[in-house]
Amino acid sequence: MVTVESAKRPQPQTPSLIAATTERVVLTGFMGAGKSTVGRALAKELGWEFCDLDHLIETTHGATIAELFTQHGEPGFRQLETRSLAAALGRHNAVIALGGGALESLTNRLLLEQKPNTLTAFLDAPFEILFDRCVLQPDAAIRPVLKDPDAAAARFKARRPQYQRAAHIIVETEALTPAETVARLIEELRRH
Repeated sequence: MVTVESAKRPQPQTPSLIAATTERVVLTGFMGAGKSTVGRALAKELGWEFCDLDHLIETTHGATIAELFTQHGEPGFRQLETRSLAAALGRHNAVIALGGGALESLTNRLLLEQKPNTLTAFLDAPFEILFDRCVLQPDAAIRPVLKDPDAAAARFKARRPQYQRAAHIIVETEALTPAETVARLIEELRRH
């Protein structure tokens, strides 16, 4: 005899830290926001996979982001980015860190909006803080935008509204460590 209890199919293990309906958390924000650092730590805390979109693009195409920009121009690079984002959004139980410019593409914004069970979190901080963080990173020398602080500030100002519109959650990270940012994200994810 089959009872209702024994007939139930086993469900995948869902972390009790966040809502069971959330399958993906996408981190967005300007360079220096901590998307990769926080993303890795959040994924570890949730027991999920971590996907850094820039790393996925580089691995898939066998070239650095800078090389891909040179080879394909920005429009061509954005097409590669869109394909990689679509692939990343097919993953379940994943934390995905976007590149700082990913939301400049309307297609990318629509992919995020239309993907069910996906929460987007904007890691925000004042430009000056983000710029200082970037200058201190090991890859600072290969980021051409860092050579012109005014251009970087203009880019930040243009992108910030896109990050805000796309976000289900906004976390102000200026005074937070990566661990504190992860804790705040989990707290916010529980509410969604």
